[in-house]
Amino acid sequence: MGVTLESRERVYERDLNPIQARAVRHGDGPLLVLAGAGSGKTRVLTYRVAYLVRELGVSPRRIFAVTFTNKAAGEMKRRVADLIGAGAALAWIGTFHSMCARILRTEARWGWWEPGYTIYDEDDQTSLVKASMERVGVAGTVFSPRAILSRISRAKDRLEDPDAFAARGGDYFHEIVSKVYAEYQRGLSRNNALDFDDLIFEVVKLLRRESRVLEAYSRRFEHVLVDEYQDTSHAQYVLVNLLSSHHGNICVVGDDDQSIYGWRGADISNILDFENDHPETKVIRLEQNYRSTSNILDAAHDVIRNNKMRKEKKLWTERDAGCPVRLTRTSNEYQEADAIRNAVLSHVESGQLAYHDFAVLYRTHAQSRVIEDSLRRAGIAYDIIGGVRFYERSEVKDVLAYLRVVANPADDVSLRRIINVPPRKVGKRTMQVLDGFAEREGVALRKTLERLSEIDGLPKAAEGPLASFAGALDAAASRVAGGSPVDEVLASLVDESGYRAWLERRKTEQAQERLANVEELISAAAEFAETGGEAGAAAFLEQVSLVANIDMWNDRANAVSLMTLHNAKGLEFPVVLVPGLEDGLLPHESSFEDDEELDEERRLFYVGMTRAMDELHLFASDTRRRSGVMTVRAASRFLDEIDPARLEIDTTWSDAGRPGRTSGWRRRRGREPRSAFPDYEGESQERHEIRPGSRVTHPTWGEGTVLDVAGYGDDTIVRVRFDDDVEKRIMVRYGGLEVLTD
Repeated sequence: MGVTLESRERVYERDLNPIQARAVRHGDGPLLVLAGAGSGKTRVLTYRVAYLVRELGVSPRRIFAVTFTNKAAGEMKRRVADLIGAGAALAWIGTFHSMCARILRTEARWGWWEPGYTIYDEDDQTSLVKASMERVGVAGTVFSPRAILSRISRAKDRLEDPDAFAARGGDYFHEIVSKVYAEYQRGLSRNNALDFDDLIFEVVKLLRRESRVLEAYSRRFEHVLVDEYQDTSHAQYVLVNLLSSHHGNICVVGDDDQSIYGWRGADISNILDFENDHPETKVIRLEQNYRSTSNILDAAHDVIRNNKMRKEKKLWTERDAGCPVRLTRTSNEYQEADAIRNAVLSHVESGQLAYHDFAVLYRTHAQSRVIEDSLRRAGIAYDIIGGVRFYERSEVKDVLAYLRVVANPADDVSLRRIINVPPRKVGKRTMQVLDGFAEREGVALRKTLERLSEIDGLPKAAEGPLASFAGALDAAASRVAGGSPVDEVLASLVDESGYRAWLERRKTEQAQERLANVEELISAAAEFAETGGEAGAAAFLEQVSLVANIDMWNDRANAVSLMTLHNAKGLEFPVVLVPGLEDGLLPHESSFEDDEELDEERRLFYVGMTRAMDELHLFASDTRRRSGVMTVRAASRFLDEIDPARLEIDTTWSDAGRPGRTSGWRRRRGREPRSAFPDYEGESQERHEIRPGSRVTHPTWGEGTVLDVAGYGDDTIVRVRFDDDVEKRIMVRYGGLEVLTD
């Protein structure tokens, strides 16, 4: 039901604070609303639309309000409808892509597309890129179609058509992309299709090229409102400025401190430079937070104020201080996961909270595996948001399929999954020939790879790659038969099958994430080999199958939420737990050489902190596995930026908590990253009397020499070269090593 005239002012007084009301009641001219986390920006946007219609008499048809997700757009439409009634349906409220699609269908007579065009998704685009590469003679085995598609996407965001992209010049890969880009666009035209980037790109081109179209739309939209303006790309920036060019009534709402999507084209300068672009801008800061305690807000501000390129704002709340931010130091990521588990259980078992009140926010998906394992062992329901369970991810299933074929050569299902992953020129015809031979000879598909020379009609192009594939499987089988630990078998399969090199060549964010997950799987296998008793492939596969195949939770309503920090944007939880606060992880190592990227990592941490309503738990580990090897970690430089008075530090999970030691995690600002816990460097070696060069003996492998030592306390791992020239990585507390004395 819409709001009556008599109740209008009462609604504003009841539902808005004075600063929000100022933003809502702004009249004509540009408006920049700097809306801090949890400050009610969606409420301001929706009430402003209602104010324009009800108070200023603007027709809903003349309002263009745009946001980024369908969920956000749907919520905005619902709230506006509650305020103004049926007229809300006449307003243009939606996502950038849906609004542009509407314009393109309406104005198809001006372009190369027909109104019934198809919108290609990523798989469609990739297929077309592959076909375009074939047409222009670019080898798909040398250049990744997805890497080329990523370059094309960035070009369109910069509003560069194929000619402009080619004219800009660049390296050899740029030349290759130029050829494919031109053919790719011809392919889209032949198929009457547009990709997602085209939806905005073609509208901007149309508005720039056809003055009559620009005049019509810029006159029509008397007011343009943009949500999450800090996340707009260059193309989106140009679009909204073109649409608002006649009336000049553009209202943007956003928070530069929450700009975290630079890697996908978001340009923070759009919001930072808004006042320069629109000199008559009215700036209103929403700084009252309705979500978090003051301790959480103050700690978050301690961090974000270190970014130089930002518009100053300081969030405050009428809530009390709340409990301090809790920093838990652990010896490794397994203890970190158990500390997270215990934090959840202590609250739930006391009856204070339910599972759905908790969120674990991490930097990369690969971090979830250890946390999932700990929650699962404790019977805690959890849900992965914006991703799938670790063992269900395609790259993890690929590598496990390799191991299954090695452990069970009769497993044709697993072999079919990987026979052309990475690509080995094994197409439909090749599979028909292999299947026919296997059926005639009565053998498993794996056996056909050992008899390639006997198979008539096998395409020549596939023979070499299939022989190499068979060789990788044979080598792994020999390692299994020789008793090699399962992590070494997996690592050899990933390398010798070409799977690792294939992901590395693709040079996309998705490929890097997949490679991180493969490395995490190897780490899981190393943990199993060191602590699980049996180190064989079959035993490991059995354990993994139990984790992956049991449908543990039918009711997702009451579950701990696990997600990346990027996926947490716009959400809130009573208790937030952020693991992995170590240099190289958060901030990510890719940001160390670029100040702008480091600032974005800081904003990402800020977003995670400000998701917390009542409690914020941070975690940092002394050591963490990477590709199966335990490495020493330096505490995140972001922890140095938090006022110690706001922190409660728990060291009971770490060697740092032993009596007689003082805290050593905090570094002076400006110093280079170093060991996270410098007071204990070398201490684990002293404790176990093991140092590089020490002579040791092992009950199975005999005597050897220690090459290097990593980790702390009982989690110390040593690399030993035994006298028969075999090298092993051994966790001291499980390894049965003894130091030989002179």
